[in-house]
Amino acid sequence: MINPTYLDLHPKFKLNGFSLKKEDIFSLAYSYIKEGDASEKNVGEFLLNWFDKTPYIEMHTSGSTGTPKLVKVCKQSMVNSALATGAFFDLKYGNKILNCLPMKYVSGKMMFVRSFVLGLEMDFVPPSLQPLQKLETSYDFSAMIPLQAQNSLNELHFIKKLIIGGAKINSKLERQLMRLKKTECYETFGMTETVSHIAAKKVGEKVFSLMPYVSISTDKRNCLVIHAPQLLEEPIITNDLVEIVNGNQFKFLGRIDNIINSGGVKINPEQVEEKLIQNFNCRFMITGKPDTDLGEKVVLLIESEPFEIHSNFFDGLEKFEKPKEIFFIPQFKDSNNGKLLRKETFALIQ
Repeated sequence: MINPTYLDLHPKFKLNGFSLKKEDIFSLAYSYIKEGDASEKNVGEFLLNWFDKTPYIEMHTSGSTGTPKLVKVCKQSMVNSALATGAFFDLKYGNKILNCLPMKYVSGKMMFVRSFVLGLEMDFVPPSLQPLQKLETSYDFSAMIPLQAQNSLNELHFIKKLIIGGAKINSKLERQLMRLKKTECYETFGMTETVSHIAAKKVGEKVFSLMPYVSISTDKRNCLVIHAPQLLEEPIITNDLVEIVNGNQFKFLGRIDNIINSGGVKINPEQVEEKLIQNFNCRFMITGKPDTDLGEKVVLLIESEPFEIHSNFFDGLEKFEKPKEIFFIPQFKDSNNGKLLRKETFALIQ
């Protein structure tokens, strides 16, 4: 289709093996809502909402960087995002894809939109943390959160290209994904407000490359500003510290919200974590704790039962980056999509 709109449906679109026209989709949607399980009801509601004449869809943000909120997302922006993803990952009509993401968030909805627009043959399965456990079909493309990918390592050879988003990929999973020979794995960067991802990088690489139609800049804080007229009415100013490379690529440095001010020295905890990654086989995080003398002091939280920390453990850190205290926590706090909730995890040591 040339210049598709949200009212168009690619003639090659299939859902769970069946070719569907609009009237078929409406019938299926009503059936899902009336007789389906919880995940099918969500699909049915989305299908009816997508093909009505309202030019936007309401959906919830994940709440990983603030209070969850209800936002209106333009349907044509979602179509444009689908076209950009198709161009970036070379998706073609007739490609077979797997949707194993919850329909509550933009990620699950966008898998449907990509299928509508690009003419993809999509299988939808109820979202779970082990989505490939009972499947033996090969797919050209799929999307998962990190925890789904972690639990599917032995089955990922069924997927040629996999995008992983919703949360940062930890170092252990990154190493495991890099060893896969039959699956190209990509980490994505985006949010509900940007209509899914606006950039991606191969797992193991340091630099994100922008999707088509997207450009970026930084503000006075060195935080990312996203310009995407086909997706956004206005540029989005983020709290993500970045380093722009070659104009159309960037390196994510961390969240400005997480910066620690210790004795007047500003410390980026995510950059400190990057230096310590090789020392850990479990999750950990660097954060600041209120201190009478320094204002904030650097502390290390480790998701583990206590173990001995050797004297050379912090040799790669500057003096002001070295933790003043270490806390062992049995389990960190995560959002629904598996993203580490730093403030909630820090509260566990209060």
